[in-house]
Amino acid sequence: MQIEGERFLVTGGAGFLGRHLVPALQRRGASVVVLDRDADRLKTVGASSSGAPVTTVRADLRSDGLGPALRGCSAVFHLAANPDVRQGEQRTREVFEDNVLATARLLDAIQDAGITRFAFPSTSTVYGEATIVPTPEDYSPLAPTSVYGSTKVAGEGLIHGFASRHPLTAIILRLANVVGGGATHGVVYDLVRKLSDDARELEILGRDPGTRKSYVHVDDVVEGWMHAWSSVKEGVETFNVGSEDAITVRELADQVCTAVGAHNVTYRWTGGVDGGGWKGDVKTMALAIDRLKARGWRPRHGSAQSVLLAAKSLASGGAK
Repeated sequence: MQIEGERFLVTGGAGFLGRHLVPALQRRGASVVVLDRDADRLKTVGASSSGAPVTTVRADLRSDGLGPALRGCSAVFHLAANPDVRQGEQRTREVFEDNVLATARLLDAIQDAGITRFAFPSTSTVYGEATIVPTPEDYSPLAPTSVYGSTKVAGEGLIHGFASRHPLTAIILRLANVVGGGATHGVVYDLVRKLSDDARELEILGRDPGTRKSYVHVDDVVEGWMHAWSSVKEGVETFNVGSEDAITVRELADQVCTAVGAHNVTYRWTGGVDGGGWKGDVKTMALAIDRLKARGWRPRHGSAQSVLLAAKSLASGGAK
């Protein structure tokens, strides 16, 4: 699938991933329509983008008509989602509507608009507590331990089901923990915020040394997305996107402290639940990325460097 000369609708394009993806599409010669339901975030999209002007549309995928936003578009990057794994456990219906209902309505809308190319960010949490680590894309069964992961499995299923009945070429990217500037949630964001309040003591969810997971920088994710999109010609293909290693929460906290210049910090562990930071937290996660590497992509950063760069950017208020 090509990028240059295409017109993409990017749902949730004013969010964390979108703010990095949209300029990448523009640099490759695409025009972009950003759809988001957050009016305040939309106001800053044009100022932060590069290349051709970005068209912005305020709309809610759960309820609004999508025809006007899709008019003239040739492909869709569906980023809009409720991404908070931990907080989502208390708001099951809300997460279902944001992540499943919205995806179903969007697929119906692209059928009406005659659009046949689609990209969907999924998550490593679809694998649950995998018994094979690093975990390949063909691992089964998918057994997520969170509501968020379950909604992403449902989203993937909707795409496959839709593609069996209608013309659709699509990529699904199962992402490791994505970090970078501009993030608004996640463990790196949380620790940077806590250290800004108190650089002497740091509360950390779980039990020392914490879970071991792969962290991937958002710039590597965007490059992986570009490689995957350009390499797929037909059908629905799934790719893991992560770094080539994993680190513990303690190692992550050490990187965050280094990034913000905090020294001799006392770590206060909360004890966690069932070996994780919270109920449903996956204890070990790393992804096999051979499939996307075979298409010419390789992450430029390891987990520790990704966290360090992200924490520095967040501490300085930057978006990179």
